[in-house]
Amino acid sequence: MTEKLLRFQGPLSALSAEGRRLLLDRTTSSDEKVRRRTEEIIARVKKDGDAALVQMAAEFDKATLSALEVPRARWQEALATLPPPLRASLERAARNIAKAHEAFLPKPMEVETEPGVYVGRRPDPLSRVGVYAPGGRAAYPSSVLMGAVPARVAGVSEVILCSPPSPSGLPTPVVLAAAELAKVDRVFAVGGAGAIAAMAYGTSSVPRVDRIVGPGNAYVAEAKTQVTGAVAVDSPAGPSELLALVDASADAAAVAREMLAQAEHDPRACVVTLALDEATATRIEKALHEAVAQAPRREIITESLSALGALFHVASLEEAIDFSNYFAGEHTLLAVKDPKALLARLRNQGTVFLGETSSVAFGDYMTGSNHVLPTGGLARSYSGLSVLDFMRWTSYQRVERAAAARLADDVGVLADSEGLHAHAAAARAWKER
Repeated sequence: MTEKLLRFQGPLSALSAEGRRLLLDRTTSSDEKVRRRTEEIIARVKKDGDAALVQMAAEFDKATLSALEVPRARWQEALATLPPPLRASLERAARNIAKAHEAFLPKPMEVETEPGVYVGRRPDPLSRVGVYAPGGRAAYPSSVLMGAVPARVAGVSEVILCSPPSPSGLPTPVVLAAAELAKVDRVFAVGGAGAIAAMAYGTSSVPRVDRIVGPGNAYVAEAKTQVTGAVAVDSPAGPSELLALVDASADAAAVAREMLAQAEHDPRACVVTLALDEATATRIEKALHEAVAQAPRREIITESLSALGALFHVASLEEAIDFSNYFAGEHTLLAVKDPKALLARLRNQGTVFLGETSSVAFGDYMTGSNHVLPTGGLARSYSGLSVLDFMRWTSYQRVERAAAARLADDVGVLADSEGLHAHAAAARAWKER
């Protein structure tokens, strides 16, 4: 174990100010190269539309496109030829996602704030949403389901999907099959920041949407941030993250597997483990070296761990909790003896996995919870994707005649204090009547 695998190791208290900054400031906007390159891509799409998207498919995806939209017959063919075990797994995941999100559907509500005065809110589904499913290093049919199934549950009228083309000119067959399973309306072979720009501003082929959802790499996350003046987005869901809190009861090999599972997503993934004692940290380090040596995506994993991988031991549980709440990670794994007790003390987590048997991989694919989650420390202000992301609220008010007369004087006083005398007159007229 002489080879250095992780960027940061040792006691958390010894972490330098620069190291703490790197671990806590993970937003893509802190990377000037990503920010500028994304700005250029968005500007190209706004200026040249479909032509820019076709050019970028050739540049970034090595794909020659004759059209951006994928005919539905190709999705149906992809689903029909999908290996039965894979189809069964996707169908099971879709059922669980639908069941969980149906349970979370909001309901209309109305309250009588005083006699004769009613205030209400009604959830209305959006008209058109855009789902982004990453490609490139791997295909993500699970991201298709995580975006499109809740949109359908929420009652969205039209769901479009953008996913990068393979060299064949189409998204991978499993992504197309997932689109058919999830009842997507239209699919476009468009990836990266260009896809986000196309859905935000519209092109001749790609329609403008009301909201964009879905995870992606650093450029996709940055593009979502940059287009927020034109369209709503779910959250800055960028490169994957894991924070594991581990005590002496944990299986070191299981923790190492969880670290690798998130690190293999992207060289920019951030994987941090806090061990509650030094001996546990040593066991995990040994298990991690053994696991990396056998990992099929070893190159990506080692690049990720050497950039933003960390294994610390802490002096106390309080130190671990404080760091976790500042870190505000996408995935938090509680590999401890009493995870429920610890859960109550955590805030600002994208999603929390209680116990080492609650593998993050289960949440990524099959539990029914959504895997589109805030990254870059933004779990302190954003939540994971849900049916609420596919709705807006219509509020309404009703004031009965007798109540209008009772409100008139106080409303008039407040309006006069702001110099809005027509408001005051409008209110007082109901007392006079």
